Amino acid sequence: MQQIPEKLVQFYSFSPERRHALYRRTLAVVIISQIFGGAGLAAGVTVGALLAQQMLGTAGLAGIPAALFTLGSAGAAFLVGRISQSRGRRAGLASGFIAGGIGAAGVVLAAVTDSVVLLFIALLVYGAGTATNLQARYAGTDLAPPQRRATAVSLAMVSTTLGAVAGPNLVTPMGAFATALGIPALAGPFLLASVAYAFAGLVLYFWMRPDPLLLATAISAQDRAETAPATDSPSTPEPPGNNRGVAVGTTVMVLTQIAMVAIMTMTPVHMQSHGHGLTEVGVVIGIHIGFMYLPSLITGVDRLGRVPMAVAAGVTLLAAGILAATAPAQSMGQLMIALALLGLGWNFGLISGTALIVDATPLETRAKIQGSIDVLIALAGATGGALSGVVVAGASYAVLSLAGGVLSLLLIPVVVWSQRTTPRN
Repeated sequence: MQQIPEKLVQFYSFSPERRHALYRRTLAVVIISQIFGGAGLAAGVTVGALLAQQMLGTAGLAGIPAALFTLGSAGAAFLVGRISQSRGRRAGLASGFIAGGIGAAGVVLAAVTDSVVLLFIALLVYGAGTATNLQARYAGTDLAPPQRRATAVSLAMVSTTLGAVAGPNLVTPMGAFATALGIPALAGPFLLASVAYAFAGLVLYFWMRPDPLLLATAISAQDRAETAPATDSPSTPEPPGNNRGVAVGTTVMVLTQIAMVAIMTMTPVHMQSHGHGLTEVGVVIGIHIGFMYLPSLITGVDRLGRVPMAVAAGVTLLAAGILAATAPAQSMGQLMIALALLGLGWNFGLISGTALIVDATPLETRAKIQGSIDVLIALAGATGGALSGVVVAGASYAVLSLAGGVLSLLLIPVVVWSQRTTPRN
């Protein structure tokens, strides 16, 4: 692991006030980068399926973009986690966002040249931005007190709202801008994504100093050395962490991701097939993304507890699935409510699952474990995205929505099991 200068470690180690000030500054940098990252994320969510449907000529394969960029995000999550563990959050997150920007530019080029092969490759690389956008939420927790970890995750996520909500509502103007440049209209949002991801990476690279993970690890090692007994015997190794907490947190986030991605991916296709335009699609997806991130400020995981919020995620996602399945085809009202609940349920699941993971992992291996878990989350999203188009083509959007809602109910027995088998403090 890259080392932090000893003087810098001493400067923050013996002053809780300085450490808290650095925590707040680090969180501010994460928030700024997440605003740009949210705008980059919104492009693929809003028009990825529509662009694939246009280029491939069938709705049955419209779930492929979500599958590809979430599959790409799986590989990126692994790499970003390993880079962050060895060289710090700054290097890992900046690399991921820059790669996402390159992928978005590749999608634009694929649309211009009408190359399906290039589109698939570019979507894989674009997925790096999605993975990095998720992993950035961990950076705010490295220096946070234990009782503020979920709040730090919430603040990092809510900042994504500003860009993520603006992105879908810029679909029409970005489409017009792209058309003026001789680029297909549906590729316009990816122009925005390319620039937004690049800015997110540059903000982290130049401003996130000193690196929060490297510094927190160095301070933790120093604290253990100072409190260890002065003997010639080898020191006791650091406990590996709470495996049950890791398993429960991972399960919560994986099930949440599958249900959310499957329904979200096919909603634009469902709407367009029933006569809704791109502006209406942008409004619905914008509301959905807003409810994915904006409620983070009041989610209250630190106050209410991880387990109650995980149960709330399952119930909320079920309600979203039922409403989406029963929404009249020509009406936007019920569909907007359904997608809002879908985003809210995902928010509950991701924040409670993230807090469970952070609580259960030691600093020495935290970034690596977090990266590996995000690989599973990305693969879950890829599975949901790939199957969503097949289910809709073979059955209907209503069947897909109900299936996603019912699947999310598995969260409840998982967290009940964790309560029965985990000793209370």
